[in-house]
Amino acid sequence: MKLFSYSSCSTCRRAIKWLKNNDIAFDLIDILKAPPSKEMLISASELYGDRKYLLNTSGGIYRSLGSDVVKKMTNNEFFEKLYIEPRLIKRPFLYKSSKCLIVGFKEEKWAEKLL
Repeated sequence: MKLFSYSSCSTCRRAIKWLKNNDIAFDLIDILKAPPSKEMLISASELYGDRKYLLNTSGGIYRSLGSDVVKKMTNNEFFEKLYIEPRLIKRPFLYKSSKCLIVGFKEEKWAEKLL
């Protein structure tokens, strides 16, 4: 299981603590140095039913782009942008398989999927 995280993200730190407290093994990956692959991002989008759930909408990069620009992107442009600008990806990004991906951290959802 891979956990894509950003060291200064408090939500990521809470997720890491939760995984450790529940004795769940994971590989911690710095999302800025090694972002999720485009295939992982596409799988997450398909699983969630909409690519908007992958976005870190509270981040400065998203705000500087603007929602209108993001909405007008083709899927190819969208996933390429997330890959080259991983701060746009909602964190943490947990990848277990193409059918088990979790974006963001909500303890109850993580418990349901991982315990």
